[in-house]
Amino acid sequence: MKHVILLTWLLCASVTFGQSAYEQGMGKAMGMWREGKNTEAVALFERISLVEKNNWLPSYYVSFISSLQAFETKDRTAWTALVTKAQTFHDQAVALSPNNPELMVVQGLIYTAYLIIDPMTNGMKYSSKVMEQYVQAQLIAPNNPRVVFSKAEFEMNGAKYWGTDTAPICERMGQSITLFNNFKPETPFHPSWGLDRAQAAYQACSAKK
Repeated sequence: MKHVILLTWLLCASVTFGQSAYEQGMGKAMGMWREGKNTEAVALFERISLVEKNNWLPSYYVSFISSLQAFETKDRTAWTALVTKAQTFHDQAVALSPNNPELMVVQGLIYTAYLIIDPMTNGMKYSSKVMEQYVQAQLIAPNNPRVVFSKAEFEMNGAKYWGTDTAPICERMGQSITLFNNFKPETPFHPSWGLDRAQAAYQACSAKK
């Protein structure tokens, strides 16, 4: 009986310690990201993904942060490396969590990076690809604030380019803020970003009314 109790305790302890290591690692990586240490955060998320083979979140953050970094570089070699990494880890995350609207938002960002790096060549092709991702995500999760805001943000940029009315899009940005305020992530490590961007974008478009 003592052996059974000891074995049970050891099994429970190993699960607890495993979860603790994951939580500590994810917490540290997310802290790095929030501090602007993107390269360090991505490297740690990559290492976590090698251990957490059935968890889509570490790969999600590698893809998400890499896609954001791609927006910030004009060096084509660096850009190519970033979008390649973003797409590779995005595909890994999708394999673990298909039909995930959070991942569709990131795919939209990756496609947008292609559009921005070469708008003359990629504009028509990737504009439609971005919208496909956001429309599909909104069908699955119409109240997900990142879905609503990301779609509105992309549409806003298009409206500004073509000179069309931005007022309805600005209203949807305002609606996304309400959704952000009511949103409860499944865990502390699930996506929760976007409120500050939505507030800034809504303030900018509201000022022009």
